[in-house]
Amino acid sequence: MLSLIVILAIIAGLYMAWNIGANDAANSMATSYGSGALTLKQIIFIAALLEFFGAVLAGHRVTSTIAKGIVPIQLIDQHLVAIGALAALLSAGFWITLSTYYHLPISTSHSIVGAMLGFGLAAVSQGYIELSDIKWIVMAKIIASWVISPLFGAFMAFLIFTIIKITMLDRYRVDKIEHVFRYLQVLTACYVAFAHGSNDVANATGPIAAALGFLGQETPVWVLAIGGLGIAFGIATWGYRVIETVGKKITELTYTRGFSAEFATATTVLSASMLGMPISTTHTLVGSVIGVGLAGGIASVDLSVVRKIIISWLVTVPVAAGLSIALYTVMVIAL
Repeated sequence: MLSLIVILAIIAGLYMAWNIGANDAANSMATSYGSGALTLKQIIFIAALLEFFGAVLAGHRVTSTIAKGIVPIQLIDQHLVAIGALAALLSAGFWITLSTYYHLPISTSHSIVGAMLGFGLAAVSQGYIELSDIKWIVMAKIIASWVISPLFGAFMAFLIFTIIKITMLDRYRVDKIEHVFRYLQVLTACYVAFAHGSNDVANATGPIAAALGFLGQETPVWVLAIGGLGIAFGIATWGYRVIETVGKKITELTYTRGFSAEFATATTVLSASMLGMPISTTHTLVGSVIGVGLAGGIASVDLSVVRKIIISWLVTVPVAAGLSIALYTVMVIAL
């Protein structure tokens, strides 16, 4: 029999998954929309399908290590872990909802990491764990990724598009080449969508697994399905808001530019995964879009939009952590 706290954590996980779909959908499909390779309806259908299958078929590995092992959950009473997971999911979800409302692409990974850190700090204040028990090295890696992943994505996208421009666009008829890259861009977008579902579903299902006590165990398929359905529904209902920002407002995107940005994003994320470094797909894609924009000159990039996005990135972890501390403290007293 599931306790009330665990049931609430499952519902909050579904809400978090909806937020992931609504905000992070831009990671895989925004450039296809910006270049005109796919319509918004096509994007919603394809992204929802591939994100769901990515979550269900390959989401269990990342779910087992969600929050990058920041909080030593095994040292805390299971009832308090369930409350902490609920507080973290609600805190991260609230922040992502607010960001999506303002069309800002933020990292759902950093949101849940910040929220879980807040839970950990609250547990420290109550004497359940020591401050040194929190894995600060992991936090340092995540902070480093804020700078490294968008810069590397921007560099890769700039390089790829420049090579395409020199070897193809400047030599042959542009309309014919752009037509070919339209199909290549759709393929890279599908790949990123599947990969994103397999990775970022853990931002919703990881805390659920912790609340259920599945630490170090295989996450049940039904938990992953909850995350996958939530992501798909988020894409279908509210995903267009951030898709508009990344696809249309940063810089003008053609098929070759969109392909360059998506290929750079996939390459950067894959390289970081092989190195064991946690990075944000959102940060990487936005950096890649900026990179292809800079290939056309600084005037091609709307710096006011970029500035708003970067500010939202910087405040994500502290805001999510603060909300989580407040909610956890109130819930411990009330529940």
